[in-house]
Amino acid sequence: MRALVARGPGAPLRIEQVRLPAPGPGELRVRIRAAGVCHSDLSMVNGTLAPAYPLVLGHEAAGVVAEVGPGVTVPVGTQVVLNWAPACRACWFCRHDEPWLCAANTAPAVPRGETADGTPLHVTLGLGAFAEEVVVPATAVVPVPADLPPEQAALLGCAVLTGAGAVRNTARVAPGESVAVIGLGGVGLAVLTAARAAGAGPIVAIDVAEAKRELALAAGATDFLLPDDRLSKEVRARTEGRGVDHAFECVGRAATIRTAWRLARRGGAVTVVGMGAKDDLVSLAAADIFHSARTLRSSVYGSSDPDREVPALAREVVDGTLDLGPLISGLIPLEEAPAAFDRLARGEGARWVVTFDH
Repeated sequence: MRALVARGPGAPLRIEQVRLPAPGPGELRVRIRAAGVCHSDLSMVNGTLAPAYPLVLGHEAAGVVAEVGPGVTVPVGTQVVLNWAPACRACWFCRHDEPWLCAANTAPAVPRGETADGTPLHVTLGLGAFAEEVVVPATAVVPVPADLPPEQAALLGCAVLTGAGAVRNTARVAPGESVAVIGLGGVGLAVLTAARAAGAGPIVAIDVAEAKRELALAAGATDFLLPDDRLSKEVRARTEGRGVDHAFECVGRAATIRTAWRLARRGGAVTVVGMGAKDDLVSLAAADIFHSARTLRSSVYGSSDPDREVPALAREVVDGTLDLGPLISGLIPLEEAPAAFDRLARGEGARWVVTFDH
């Protein structure tokens, strides 16, 4: 079958023929219908992360169960969303209702299958979803309604769950609270959408690309600002001089984390959603930490339990409560995925979704 393979940091992405094993006990095979081009995959090939290679990219996807191994009860033909962080349900974190911190989910790449020449293959976050098919544990799929469009179902597995969870679970944004969102990729736009659904206001979207303005307003922002020297003053002008109740950082850089810190009011909260590099250190003055009384925290996978929250989000999409349309920049075939990664690196668009015509 065909898959998008990375051979090493900075190496050109190529579509290759690969082989996966048959589903074993507790596993199933999923025929992929749609997969989103996510910044976490870009981090696998640009040096931010250090996975094993060769590596099949992709972790945000939806498909249909095609074959099940012994002991699997999910029916063949079920539409499912892939879960790149299935909880073990047995570690300390899972037992204390924090499955998003499950101790079993630490490896950026998992060995599975082989390339056409017999080289051992790895798959991103245990999935490797930029492929016509995947073989995964049954715990790594979440059934969703058959009438949910696959390109929207795919986004529930990462961008939407991460962004909506950051708003609903981590920050617990309340109606009438003010919000700033820095970085308007797929996750940042999902934060905007969830903040609007929560009744927040004003909602200030911030990005270096002026082209993101219309996307931001469509997703739920009340204002769009470029990150210039007047940014803090402009945000305070929209919040009666205080700053926002909640600042969400969706980039994963020390500089933008510090910006989010400055935009939050005294007693406000900064939620870091973006995944940054290990050597990009954040520096804050001790006196400022004390005087501002702000809270700085991260949101890992939206502080969510995908088994419970993905079906709930799917129902919201199907009934029209949650509009994911502004998050999708376009549908593309697998052959155009390398170019979509280039556009992602340049900050163009929101989410490009690879679709498969089986």
